[in-house]
Amino acid sequence: MHLPLPTWHRSNGEIVSCTEKIKVMRENIEELQQVIQDAYEDALLMDVDSEQIKQFLIKMIQNLESPYQDDTV
Repeated sequence: MHLPLPTWHRSNGEIVSCTEKIKVMRENIEELQQVIQDAYEDALLMDVDSEQIKQFLIKMIQNLESPYQDDTV
């Protein structure tokens, strides 16, 4: 399943309009989608509970930390 990509916004609310930045975001999201799908399918093949792996992947995302002083970079 591929979700439609949103219109990306900067931390100040402005729309990200740079074509190259949007392209990089699209490529990163597509790659991430494939890696997550592969990990999910592997877990199912190893008989890991479907909801458990989904909840763990969600928790991973919720625990992401910015390597920058603030999120306005």
